[in-house]
Amino acid sequence: MTTQIAEIAPASGPASAITDEDRAAIAALPQRVVAAWAAHDADAFAEVFTPDGTMIIPGVFQQGREAIRAFLTQAFAGPFKGTRVTGTPVDLRFADADAGILITQGGILAPGETEPSPERAVNASWVVVRRDGRWHLAAYQNTPRNAA
Repeated sequence: MTTQIAEIAPASGPASAITDEDRAAIAALPQRVVAAWAAHDADAFAEVFTPDGTMIIPGVFQQGREAIRAFLTQAFAGPFKGTRVTGTPVDLRFADADAGILITQGGILAPGETEPSPERAVNASWVVVRRDGRWHLAAYQNTPRNAA
């Protein structure tokens, strides 16, 4: 996943309180998700979320880190077996110095694919929050992307 967040975020308003270190930590969240998915590591994937985090993908609503972990453990052994994910940030905005939203475009890659097929291409929203000095994913939601 390419993450050039520093170029996306505005330099004024709430984002002015965000440091380069914060941007790097936020950029690491999607990278951690991509790496965890590639390894089919449900534990590493779930640890990106806050304990009460939410994951919404088509047909799936999981609330809480443990529910996310359990869902992905089964999914990596079943429908997501052998898949990878990809994405590119297209926007990053901050509500304040401890919360923001990252928008990406990407999708699920079937074995052998380098780009997601139209039926697996998505737009996604990542709600990021700082808790105890670290950035986490509070909510993730994706929706199918129009192929046009």
